[in-house]
Amino acid sequence: MKYSLTRRRFLAGSAATVATLLMPAAGRFGQALAQGDVGIEGATLRVSVDQAAAVLNPLRARVNPEYLLAELLYSGLTRLDAEMRPQPDLASEWEASDDLRQWTFHLRQGLKFHDGSSCSAEDVAASFAAILDPKTASPAQRNVGPIQAVTASDATTVVIELSAPYADLPTSLAYPDAKIVPADIARGDLNRLSREAIGTGPFKLVSFEPESRIVVERNTEYYAPERPRVARVEVLVYPDTTAEGSALIAGDTDLMLELAATEYERLNSADGVETLHVPSGQFLNVNMDCSRPPFDDVRVRQALALTVDREAMVAFTANGFGTQGNDTPINAAYPFYAKQPKRKPDPARAKALLEEAGYGGGLDLTLVASDSPPTRTPLAVALREMAAPAGFRIEVQTIAHSTYLEQVWKKGQFYVGFYNMQPTVDSVFSLLYTSEAPWNETHWNNAEFDRLVAEASQTADEAKRSELYARAQQLMHEQVPSVIPVFFDRLAARRERVEGFEPNPRGAVQRLDFVGLGGDSGESRESSDAG
Repeated sequence: MKYSLTRRRFLAGSAATVATLLMPAAGRFGQALAQGDVGIEGATLRVSVDQAAAVLNPLRARVNPEYLLAELLYSGLTRLDAEMRPQPDLASEWEASDDLRQWTFHLRQGLKFHDGSSCSAEDVAASFAAILDPKTASPAQRNVGPIQAVTASDATTVVIELSAPYADLPTSLAYPDAKIVPADIARGDLNRLSREAIGTGPFKLVSFEPESRIVVERNTEYYAPERPRVARVEVLVYPDTTAEGSALIAGDTDLMLELAATEYERLNSADGVETLHVPSGQFLNVNMDCSRPPFDDVRVRQALALTVDREAMVAFTANGFGTQGNDTPINAAYPFYAKQPKRKPDPARAKALLEEAGYGGGLDLTLVASDSPPTRTPLAVALREMAAPAGFRIEVQTIAHSTYLEQVWKKGQFYVGFYNMQPTVDSVFSLLYTSEAPWNETHWNNAEFDRLVAEASQTADEAKRSELYARAQQLMHEQVPSVIPVFFDRLAARRERVEGFEPNPRGAVQRLDFVGLGGDSGESRESSDAG
C-alpha cells in the first residue's frame, strides 16, 4: 500500500523506503513480540565474540562486540528488525512533514533508565546534541542523517529538524551508536559512560571485563515486559576462532555470533549444534587512494579490477559462503540494488590499460591487510596472484589490527578494508564514498556521484530513487574507487536449545532480547557468577 505524499502522515514502525515508510507496522511488531514465552527462569545465555568490547560508552562504539554491548544496555528511538526495517524502540510512533524536513517522534510512556530515573524527550534531545558534537567523536555524528536540531516539545515528544529532506531518517536513527543516555551525563561528564552503564536497554550491567567476560542481567523495568527472555547474558571473548568453536561444541557457550567460514563444516557436523547463515552486504574492499599516483589514473584502477576472478575469490576467501562482488558496495541484499555488467577477468586488457597509463613495465605495489578479520590476508594474497599476469607486482603486508587502525585506515594508499552491511544504500554511500563521507578512504571525489546520492536521499518517490541510485552504482562501477570482489554471508552457530536467534544481515544487529533457551538435553546451565 502506498500513501500520497501531499499531506502529513502517521508513521508507526517504518520500512526502508518512503513508500513502505508510510505503512503502520505496530501490529506486525506486536505479533513478533508475542512469539514465545520468556525463557527458563534464571537461565543464562552464554554468547561468544571474537574480540574485546573495549568501549563501554555506547556513543563511541566501533566494532561488533561493542555494538552488541550498546544494544544490550541501551535503546535508541528506533531499532532494526530481522529484515533491517526500522521498528519502534523508545519511540512508539512517528510522523513526517510533507517535505520530509521535520520529523516528530512520540516516546513510550513510563520509560526509565537503569538508575530508576525517568527517560524523557529532554534526554533524547541532549543525547543527540552530544552525538552531533564533534568533541564526542561519535561515529553516529555523520550517520544519523542531516540533523540540524533536536528539541523536546513536551516530555514525550521529540521534534527533529533536518537541513535537507531525508527519507531514511527512521532507519538511520537505528545506527548502533545513536543511543539515548541521561541528559545530565550527555551535557556533563560523558566519560562516566566509560565506567558505568546507565541506559534504558533490555539488560543492566553486572560486570565488565572487556578482554574476557561481560555479564548483564534482565532489566525488570524494560518497556517490553515479555522481554528479555533470559535472566542473564554472559559475553565471553575468544580471540582464537578454533577455541571459540570448540567451546560451543563442548557446551561451554550457547551462541557464537560470528562463525569463520573455515569453521563452518566442523560445527555443522557437531552434535547439539546448529549452523546458520544469511546472505549479507558485508564486504572486503581493496581501497586505492584516488588522489595520488598511480591510482589517480582511472585506467590503473580499471586494470586492477579486470584481473580479478570473482568466482574463485568467493571460493578462496569465503569458502563458498558468499556472493560475487562487482566493485560497488551494493548487492542484491539491499533495496535499490542495480545490476551492472559483470566484470570478468581479462588480463590482456588490464595490461593494455596499464601501458596506456604509462606503466608498460608493470607496477610495484604494497597491499596492506589487517589481521582482523582473518579473511583480509587471503583476499590480498589471491589478488596478488590474479594481478601478476597483467603486470601488477604486489607485495602483501599483514599487520596487527590495532596498528592498522592507527597507521593505515583512512591514511594508506593501498589496503584491504572491511565493512558490515549498512541499513540503507544511502548510508553505505554516505559513509564511505561521497566526497564528504567521514570514512572516504579512497579520496574519490566525484561531484556527479555526490549529486545523485544526495538527490536520492531527498526523494520520496521510490521509482525515482531507484533510477538515481542505479546511476550512482553505474558511475562507481565505471570509475572503480575500490575493488569489491566478494560479499560474505553472515555465519553463526548455536546450541540446539537456543530459541529465537537468526543472524541479521547487518553484523551490528543481534536482538538478543528476543532470544530464549530451551532444554538442551533437559538441563539449564546456570551462571557460575554469584554476583
